[in-house]
Amino acid sequence: MSLAMLDDVVAFGEDRGSLDAIARPDAALAIWWRSLPDALRIALASLDLDTVDDVSLDLVVDDAIEVALAEAGYTDPVATLLAADIGLLVRRHAALTGEDRLRLRLEVVETDACRRFHADFVTLRLLCSYVGPGTQWCRADAADAVCEVPTGAVGVFKGRLLLDPPTILHRSPPISATGQRRLVLAIDPRPGPQIA
Repeated sequence: MSLAMLDDVVAFGEDRGSLDAIARPDAALAIWWRSLPDALRIALASLDLDTVDDVSLDLVVDDAIEVALAEAGYTDPVATLLAADIGLLVRRHAALTGEDRLRLRLEVVETDACRRFHADFVTLRLLCSYVGPGTQWCRADAADAVCEVPTGAVGVFKGRLLLDPPTILHRSPPISATGQRRLVLAIDPRPGPQIA
């Protein structure tokens, strides 16, 4: 595994094992610096984002998601290839958190959603931009130095439930003035039942 440290809170590498660095106490962001598989990249290039709906699922780690993608308007080969990649990321997130009950969102973003830098109230959030600009991030103490998780790469951000105050903040890049759109995957641990 080739792992590099940007500083004590950000780690990145070129294989999925690089995401394990998020387990370090001071780590706030781990990035798997990957390109999308060629077949998926080509299939996504032909995807008309106007024809698909957002997908929001509570699932257990081994649940198949291809049916949910098909119901949301994803056709083959996009549905099959995207389901395989998302399945890989679901299993990776489960391995990082030790949680097999997860919440998944796959959304088409065309506004300046989440335009402010923030940290989420979760333990770990996995983000992957399949289409369009990647998620932007910065150090909490250096908000002018904006970086980006590249399209196709995977970022795991430590949330406020593990690191408060946060050292890394993130946001959806402002795109409304550009006409760009994004297809973004977010995976979180699913909250357990509320006890009264």
